[in-house]
Order: sequence, then C-alpha cells, then structure tokens
Amino acid sequence: MDKAQLLQFISEQKTAFIGSVNKEGYPVIRAMLAPRVIEGNEIYFSTNTSSNKVKQYLENNKACVYFYKRGRFKYQGASIIGEMEVCADQETKNLIWRFGDKLFYKQGVTDPDYCVLKFTCKSAEYYCDFKIETIEF
Repeated sequence: MDKAQLLQFISEQKTAFIGSVNKEGYPVIRAMLAPRVIEGNEIYFSTNTSSNKVKQYLENNKACVYFYKRGRFKYQGASIIGEMEVCADQETKNLIWRFGDKLFYKQGVTDPDYCVLKFTCKSAEYYCDFKIETIEF
C-alpha cells in the first residue's frame, strides 16, 4: 500500500480513534467522527475547545490516529503517528465548518468552544491479511 492508497482508505472510514498523552504520561484514546478534510499529510477534525484532549495536545502534541475497516472475512487497520495542532484561527475553522455544526456550536463558526485539530502524519503502519506495511509521509 502506498501513501495515496492509505489516504483513500482513511477517507472511506466513518470513525477515527485519536490518541493523546495525559499529564501523568498515560495514553488516552477517544473515538471521533471522520476527518473533515484530508489534505496532503494533514488530517483535520472538529472538536470542543473546552475538551480534555485539547488541553492534552496543548501540553504534548505527540499523537496517534487509528482507522479500521472490519469486513466479514477481512480486517484492515491503519495506525498513524504524528503531531496534533490545536487551531482556533478563523481561517482554519472556516475550512472545515459544516452547516449542521450549529447543533453543537450555538454561536456558529465563531463559537469560542469550536476549534480544529490538525494532525500532521509522520508515518503509518497498515495491517491487512496478517501483514504490516510501513508508510512514510
């Protein structure tokens, strides 16, 4: 699998799992909705500024994102390591805003509790059919 195929695989998944590191040094995993934008080596998610994960990424930006697809006879997974940036600038918020987001962010795209997580991929391990492939970004 090459980088383009991996990015295609990621774009087809409905759920992502993101990992951060808490202040005690332990990993914390959370389920997220699918990325809003995948652009080059960057994957964008929407989230609440007030969330614990935002605090954790501001203290330690090392991150992992995991995607998987479970079929009847086949399992595929991609674990990607990189760095997570918390973006509260209006341009980035506008980039991934969707009309339905107003349900979660009452003040709309300018809501101070709305921010973007921008994950920059460094490398990935793709698993399928008992094989692991490493993909560099």
